[in-house]
Amino acid sequence: MAQEEVSLPRKLLIVDDSKVSRMRIRAFFTAHCPNWSVQEAVSGDEALVMAADDKPDYVTMDVNMPGMSGFETAQLMLARDPDIRIVMLTANIQESSRQVAASLRLNFVAKPVTEASLTLALNFLLATE
Repeated sequence: MAQEEVSLPRKLLIVDDSKVSRMRIRAFFTAHCPNWSVQEAVSGDEALVMAADDKPDYVTMDVNMPGMSGFETAQLMLARDPDIRIVMLTANIQESSRQVAASLRLNFVAKPVTEASLTLALNFLLATE
């Protein structure tokens, strides 16, 4: 990852019902991307409201959450903003989930939330198409 990309001001929305996961993701991105603003949502519904109010550049999204799934949420976000970059960061690693992610052009990174998995997520978010 290029240092200049990491230092540009960006907005990240973390969507995960696990407080521990959100804390780990926030800590990683705060350390690696200090100029980014980071927000957190605990559900797909909350994420959609937050994304409409304060359009994020990047999103990390869990799949299994109460209410709306991460895939449904990602699909609605992409319908509003096709340029948003979303990475699915999930323990739901079945092949069917990977296929849904691929069909939506989302990157798929398996949990647990570790330095290695978050580095993969960051590299995807910063990659140009």
